[in-house]
Order: sequence, then C-alpha cells, then structure tokens
Amino acid sequence: MAASAGQGRSLTTFLVGLTVTCAGIAYFSSGSGKLLTLLGAGVLLASLAGFRKLKPLEGKPAQNRGAGTMKLLGAFIACFGWILILFGLHVVTGTGGRIVLGLLGIGVSLVGIVYVLPAAFNKNAIWKV
Repeated sequence: MAASAGQGRSLTTFLVGLTVTCAGIAYFSSGSGKLLTLLGAGVLLASLAGFRKLKPLEGKPAQNRGAGTMKLLGAFIACFGWILILFGLHVVTGTGGRIVLGLLGIGVSLVGIVYVLPAAFNKNAIWKV
C-alpha cells in the first residue's frame, strides 16, 4: 500500500487515528467517548504531520498538473447524486417514487464517476505526454 516505510507508518497511524476517532464519536455521550475522540484527533494530526514531512521526499508526480475544473465538476456530480437521494427521501413519500429517485441519484453519481472523472484525469495523463 505504501512505497516506503515512512509512508506505511503514516498510513497506519492515519487508519488507527480514524478508527479511534470514529469509536469516540459513536460513544460521544460518555466520558470515554469524548476522550477517544480527542485521542483519535490527536493521532490524526500526528499522521498529517508525518505525511507532510514525507511530501518533499517524494519524486516527480505521475500525473501532470492540469486544470482542476473538470475534476471538481466530476466530484460534484458524484456527490450531487447522493445528495439528490438523501434530500429526495424527505420530499417523496411513496415507495415507487423513492425507488425512482434512488435510481436517478445512483445514475447521476455513476455519470460523474464513470464518464466525467476519467475524462478529466485522462486529459493530461503521463502516457499522452
């Protein structure tokens, strides 16, 4: 998963911190939940510091830097499909309407994921240079 020992260490720290933070949020009403949330957030910050320390040691990125407009548009379309489902469930009361709305939301998300995002990332891929 990681190219070097430092990246592996930072990734492991991030995953542990994320797990502890999620456990703390799940039991936030208790004192130990609040403590776990703070401890997990601290571990997440430590992993962020580890990642930031490793960034200058990395070589040239595999992807050429390009405009992020299409990438942001693809991510927005993918998220908009799920937002459409979540808010639509509160508007539509019938089961058939909810199924149609759910399928429409999944379709919108798939358009963003399958068509827009790959086109944006392949526009200036390293094999086209």
